[in-house]
Amino acid sequence: MIDSHCHLDHSPLYEKLDEIVNRAELSGVECLLTISTTLQSFETIKRIILKYKNIYGSIGIHPHETKDHINVDKKKLISLRNESNKIIGIGETGLDFYYQNSKKLIQKKKFIEHIEAAIDLDLPVIVHSRNAEIDTFNILKDFSSRNPKILMHCFTGSSDFLEKMLSLDAYISLSGIITFNKSKELQKTASLVPIDRLLIETDSPYLAPMPKRGSANEPSFIKYTAIKLAEIKQISYEDLIFYTSNNFNKLFSLNQ
Repeated sequence: MIDSHCHLDHSPLYEKLDEIVNRAELSGVECLLTISTTLQSFETIKRIILKYKNIYGSIGIHPHETKDHINVDKKKLISLRNESNKIIGIGETGLDFYYQNSKKLIQKKKFIEHIEAAIDLDLPVIVHSRNAEIDTFNILKDFSSRNPKILMHCFTGSSDFLEKMLSLDAYISLSGIITFNKSKELQKTASLVPIDRLLIETDSPYLAPMPKRGSANEPSFIKYTAIKLAEIKQISYEDLIFYTSNNFNKLFSLNQ
């Protein structure tokens, strides 16, 4: 298995990272991608990926944090990415109009800077979208002629949004949310994701899947999401793991 999106620099994971990584490996997780949300986050991520062979990182500013990172533009993102060839993605970036911790205009400007950096570097852009389906799609569509590599992280959108993102050749990553009892509509949408566009993630330490709800999430819990997703897709657990891992390696140009 591959956990395509986790936050190993966040508490309580970072304080006991050796244990977390060991449990992940024992659970069959062979690779992890730990995601940047701030410049401070990125500094910690660089230390993590230097220590652990099977962990990769990204560089990006979460939409919530954009108000405090006005000066992080395309040039800065490219410069930071080039500090390590184990930085394999740009993000997480995108739009979050649910909380609006940063103003919409700032979020949009920074989202565009991230997309441009990803295209210039030929790396996937890792996209967060909440209550912002129309703007997320329209911004990404504006770059469609340049063929960006798009990963929709922790997808919880509508079936219409899914269709639009697939029209841009986006990959779709699903989290433990699909295991929640209240997620029937999302489960229906998940069944529509083509198997060659599907990834899985934990978004740990957040969104622990059933039956671990209420606990701090960790990469070893990804197996519960995989089990549920295999059921939704009506394929074997082994096939689900094969396809999602292969898709990750293809998208991020890795040979695990």
